[in-house]
Amino acid sequence: METHDTFETIAQSLKNKEIDCRSIVGKYLKEIETKANLNAFVEVYKDYALARAKEIDQKLSEGKAGKLAGMVIGIKDVLCFKDHQVNASSKILEGFQSQFSCTAVERLIQEDAIIIGRLNCDEFGMGSSNENSVHGPVLNARDHERVPGGSSGGSAVAVQAGLCMASLGTDTGGSVRQPAAFTGVVGMKPTYSRISRWGLIAYASSFDTIGIFSRNISDNALIMEVIAGEDEKDSTVSQTPVPKYSQELNLTRKVKVACLRETLDSEALSEEIRAKTEEVIQNLKREGHTVELTDFPLLKYVLPTYYILTTAEASANLSRFDGVKYGYRTPNAHNFESMYKLTRAEGFGEEVKRRIMLGTFVLSASYHDAYFTKAQKVRRLIKEQTEELFGKYDYIIMPTTPTTAFKFGEHSGDPVAMYLEDLYTVQASVSGTPAISIPNGEDSNGMPIGLQIISNSFKEAELYAFSDYLMKLTAQEK
Repeated sequence: METHDTFETIAQSLKNKEIDCRSIVGKYLKEIETKANLNAFVEVYKDYALARAKEIDQKLSEGKAGKLAGMVIGIKDVLCFKDHQVNASSKILEGFQSQFSCTAVERLIQEDAIIIGRLNCDEFGMGSSNENSVHGPVLNARDHERVPGGSSGGSAVAVQAGLCMASLGTDTGGSVRQPAAFTGVVGMKPTYSRISRWGLIAYASSFDTIGIFSRNISDNALIMEVIAGEDEKDSTVSQTPVPKYSQELNLTRKVKVACLRETLDSEALSEEIRAKTEEVIQNLKREGHTVELTDFPLLKYVLPTYYILTTAEASANLSRFDGVKYGYRTPNAHNFESMYKLTRAEGFGEEVKRRIMLGTFVLSASYHDAYFTKAQKVRRLIKEQTEELFGKYDYIIMPTTPTTAFKFGEHSGDPVAMYLEDLYTVQASVSGTPAISIPNGEDSNGMPIGLQIISNSFKEAELYAFSDYLMKLTAQEK
């Protein structure tokens, strides 16, 4: 078994008894140990994974195994897994053990996937570089001096470096797609409400989505069809039926694609990424598809809208972490008030505190209407304008990121420069539409470039099919 094999190949080898689940898990455990310096894993579930492998091998021999039998998956350190620790890569949840499992994780286990460990991330999902973790930064496997992207940096690198077959991350404003682009893997953010958020430690509840990292489209689609769908524990999840995504990967017609002029004309976009994106456009046109440059005047308002609303929601969501019931509690308190203040001051990292303060400011009585209410109205306009585009086009394509992976510390002193890394990913988050990042070559430093594709809400099946087509088309052009 090669760590880059598709799950279909591995499933066939299991069926033919050429390998077993214990040997698959053993291989990944060895890779994790060998590449421990990448710091992708916060915790490895060695004993659990080997015990599960043994159980699933027995199920396979009896012909009773689920559709993900033998698939080894890592989960981001914001997803609850019963009887295992989860701390959102934050000191404030130090030592916390979950009493239940996230619905998405539960569904993976029901189909006999093997959860091999929890993965490093930016604290509470806040960051674009994975430099904001209490567990230390994750290294990009392609260049150890460069970031893997964030916030789901550990989830991306685990797949990039062959430490697991696939992984779950979360995407609030690009936290799956941006690290996928930086590491050269596939990263899918579904429609908001497509996957239950039950058991996901919240950052911004009206934006948060669970997403999937993989090396190929077919594995990603298979995981999506397992974990998506209604859930009685989450009142916000959609009841729209879940297609058999993995069986609908053939593009059967010519499509009409929009490319936003503002994304290609942006001064922030590197020339090499612009050239790679234009190459895709030309390849699509040559294959008979329609690709048109179109204007999206509201694009300049998307990033500020996103940060006003998400920081406001973070301020509310993170108020529950106070040292009273669970997690870290300061040893320096002398009364209840100082316990509360010092616990939060010592327990949260700088970026999380920055966003809590920003959110508290925009929610304050004097500024609520000027910022928060206005941002909600702009969000509605962005959503409506995005939906209008999908009345004319099947897909929107653009670069996933304005640059390739930057060096550690490059944006540490400039939060605004860091926030600009989300420039192209936030539109899909603000509008709630599904978006995927697929590999699109490399720059002159050998760092991966990502191409982002957006479709209309609940059109994941079509999005997967087009993405699979594009990946194969790009491979042919090499």
